[in-house]
Amino acid sequence: MVDATENSDELSYDELAAQVSLSRVFGLFKAYARQFVAVLVLILLSSVAGIAAPFLLRAIIDEALPSGNFHLLALMTGGLIGLACLGTLIGVLQVLITSRVGQAIMHDLRVRVYAHLQSLSLGFFTTARSGEIQSRIASDIGGLQALVTHAIGDFTRNISLVMMTTIAMLALEWRLALFSFLVLPIAIWVSHRVGRLREEITYEQQQRIADMSSAVQEQLSISGIILARTMGRTNHLTRRFIHASEGVAALEVRSHTAGQWQWGVIDIVLQALPALTLLLGGLLMNQGVSAVTIGTLVAMTALQEQLLWPLEEVLEAGVHFRTTRALFARIFEYLDHPIEIGERPDAVIHDPADIRGAVRLDSVRFAYDKAQAPTIEDVSIDIPAGSHTAIVGPTGSGKTTLGYLLARLYDVDAGSIRYDGVDIRDLSFQSLTDTLGVVTQEPYLFHASVADNLRFAKPDATDVDLIAAAKIAQIHETIGALPDGYDTLVGERGYRFSGGEKQRLALARVVLRNPRVLLLDEATSALDSATERAMSEALATLAKDRTTITIAHRLSTVRHADQIIVMTDGRVVERGRHDELLAMKGVYANLVRSAD
Repeated sequence: MVDATENSDELSYDELAAQVSLSRVFGLFKAYARQFVAVLVLILLSSVAGIAAPFLLRAIIDEALPSGNFHLLALMTGGLIGLACLGTLIGVLQVLITSRVGQAIMHDLRVRVYAHLQSLSLGFFTTARSGEIQSRIASDIGGLQALVTHAIGDFTRNISLVMMTTIAMLALEWRLALFSFLVLPIAIWVSHRVGRLREEITYEQQQRIADMSSAVQEQLSISGIILARTMGRTNHLTRRFIHASEGVAALEVRSHTAGQWQWGVIDIVLQALPALTLLLGGLLMNQGVSAVTIGTLVAMTALQEQLLWPLEEVLEAGVHFRTTRALFARIFEYLDHPIEIGERPDAVIHDPADIRGAVRLDSVRFAYDKAQAPTIEDVSIDIPAGSHTAIVGPTGSGKTTLGYLLARLYDVDAGSIRYDGVDIRDLSFQSLTDTLGVVTQEPYLFHASVADNLRFAKPDATDVDLIAAAKIAQIHETIGALPDGYDTLVGERGYRFSGGEKQRLALARVVLRNPRVLLLDEATSALDSATERAMSEALATLAKDRTTITIAHRLSTVRHADQIIVMTDGRVVERGRHDELLAMKGVYANLVRSAD
């Protein structure tokens, strides 16, 4: 329960942000190019309608009203109303399109990150916190929702409106227009400065939110609650959570208030601009500039208003884009994590009916840290189809690591592992899972019914299949005694069941798949002696015509294995049957004596 920040040879934020190019971000939208073109057309129509209104207003003030031309007045007024209706209709259509496209992009990005994480090796998940992963999928991608749903469409509409309004102002009266543009360089500089500041704060803020999410998941899990209460540390953990929450709140305040004084100055200047324009217009009229009329001044101030609010929105959007770049940096960091274990394009596909179950390891070498000494070194084992091979050894000898390699949760650094003569790296993932079934020392159960947990291995399994598998695993009677039988909710991580019951449920789940090779990694470690004997008999029945590999610490489960492989410090030091190894009076004999 340590609040440690994820450390995976992390790049600095500047290095991560440098990977978030505009082309890469826009690549997320490529599949929806047609919809965005439709939105762009709507935006252009809306902008044209918007800049036409001030010219109609000038005609009303300078021509229709002074001359008393009611027909012209009605025509111009109708034009203003028509433009308003057109703008509203365009706005509704734009929201409908952008909302649907935005949510589709969010869905694509979530699925892409999730699918990529599913393809990473076990090594990634041994260093990453599950709370951090959840935070990036939920919080970081969720933080992009406003960007992809509204902000991009609003930004495009506003930038289009700014450009067309600028042209209209220059066409209306160029001197007053140039005066209005004097504020732009200062506003752009402030926007850039504030955006950079908020971007860095947002990245730090998302890291702290991920820390808090990880702490909640760890400390409010069943294991965390039991540990905290039995250690009397609940108040301590509450104080730590308060401290973490205060840090997030402080960063939230900094994120929203950064650069507010600078924005305040710009806002004052922008608010004063119409008054200053009227003052300048009055001076020009006194000097006899005929192009400047009352209608021109009214139309110019209307265009300024039409320029200033979208300009402010554009500048704010620039800040928002800089802020969301921090979220993209965190998401792309996961997407850029290399896939260490991939399926080859020409992978071998085995027909399940043709799988024999012969396994061979040739000079296998593996190290978790390539700069350190190998965990597995020069291991060669021949496991004939249908045989039972046990792998034993003291703690830290490499038994479980060998199991990881057999299941291809890691790839070997040297040597090879072959199933029926085919290198495991050449097998398709589906063929490997059809060949090998694994029951681990710490079985995982979902927060779902017993039946759903079992059908995770075989979705089309019938109730009869479930019962047959449960009987083989010696768990059917236990399930039948539950309030709702196979429909009973397991509870998070299976805490409704004892350790032995969870292992038997996990075994039943594997039995449903009916693999040709069984890998049992301390699969009976949580069973009492009576249940272990019953389950051993069931496994003996199940193991007929099936290859069984047992990784065991309790040597009573492997006495009758066809061969026993003894490992020490990642190497095979002895091999043979139980009686042969006892006669050697070596490592295995010492393990047996210490177990007795």
